Amino acid sequence: MDFSKKRVIFILMIDAGHIVKSYGSLNVIKDLSLSVKKGEIVAIVGPSGAGKTTLLHILSTLDTPDTSSNTSIVLNGTDITQLSDKQMARFRNEEIGFIFQFHQLLPEFTALENVCIPGYIQGNANRNIEKEALGLLSLLGLKNRIHHKPGELSGGEQQRVAVARALINKPSLLFADEPSGNLDSESAETLHNLFFDLRDRLGLTVIIVTHNPKLADRADRKITMIDGHWSNES
Repeated sequence: MDFSKKRVIFILMIDAGHIVKSYGSLNVIKDLSLSVKKGEIVAIVGPSGAGKTTLLHILSTLDTPDTSSNTSIVLNGTDITQLSDKQMARFRNEEIGFIFQFHQLLPEFTALENVCIPGYIQGNANRNIEKEALGLLSLLGLKNRIHHKPGELSGGEQQRVAVARALINKPSLLFADEPSGNLDSESAETLHNLFFDLRDRLGLTVIIVTHNPKLADRADRKITMIDGHWSNES
């Protein structure tokens, strides 16, 4: 047997086909398909109104595609179009992390408490989840800010808390919607470096919608979306 050629096996974390989404008469997503390998960082770019955020919400289970027998969205081996609402909620909590452009932190809770909330929902013991949250916040350079509430944190610090919250349940997929859109250039660069560091450390698969050309050009793949279609891929 010839062992001179090694067989490379790619694990698909996203295998989505024929996604369509309309709001009334407005057709936002027009028969899109996408495959993403484990550990890839993919940037989706394009003009405002192209449908990027809608697609991100569908892939991350925050929204649903139009009903069609042709549509399939397989995330880490599970076709989410076949899940019940209860099953979907559990899958989302266990497999998916999402970073919003505007942080979406709860103002009445500290940084530590905000990060712990998804773990509490999953039913993890308080002591264990707080230990995990402390570890993430320390990794992200926020060890001395854990008891501060969002209003006491800078924009960059708030976004790093949001990253920690997205990672607390050890998701296999991380989705980010304009994660550095409201940050200064230095904070944005720090956050961009963090995505690649986390991919290397944790093996995350990351899908990012962004208007930031530096971040998009650093991704393993950059896909342009225009009027609900893919324009090109690089």
